[in-house]
Amino acid sequence: MNATLIGICGGSGSGKTRLANDLAEQLGSDRVSVLPFDAYYKDLRHLSMEERAQVNFDHPDSLDADLFASHLEGLADGLDVCVPVYDFNRHQRADDLTILPAKEIVIAEGILLFTFPELVDRFDLRVFRRAPEDLRLSRRMDRDVQERGRSPESVTAQFNESVAPMHDEFVEPSAACAHRVVEHTEELSTVVAELADSITTVRV
Repeated sequence: MNATLIGICGGSGSGKTRLANDLAEQLGSDRVSVLPFDAYYKDLRHLSMEERAQVNFDHPDSLDADLFASHLEGLADGLDVCVPVYDFNRHQRADDLTILPAKEIVIAEGILLFTFPELVDRFDLRVFRRAPEDLRLSRRMDRDVQERGRSPESVTAQFNESVAPMHDEFVEPSAACAHRVVEHTEELSTVVAELADSITTVRV
């Protein structure tokens, strides 16, 4: 099988995961596998908790791009892959793995997905989801406080110290390689229908 590879990139809180999931639903779960780049943060269990807290998780060096690339290639070739499960509270990989089955369409999504040239070149369609900084911070605040048990103060501090600067340095510039930039003001259902039609055309 030669799968169609779709890449969806955008800043933290931009709505890229929602776009990826809605697109997968539109195309049909029987046809699509979704591969999240944020499952591939490097395992930091060799560091103390204090040292882990100092790592810049918004820099490309924090991700295991080689393992991600090998899994992307495996899915493209029709092979199931074992995706890591990342524990964001402890900053390490869990002992469990998730088996992701190979399907005819693979949607990969992540904030730094387009910062690695070896990944960019593999995607048949590259989509960048753009949203203003205040909206991205608000969404990140909701997620990290509710799902990861963090304080609003720590979320704001991290956003100002690393998330925003790394977004400006790495994430936003990578929009230049996208085939389609989706603004936050666009109607999501319309965008999803448009992209699904483009992907179907590619598959024909």
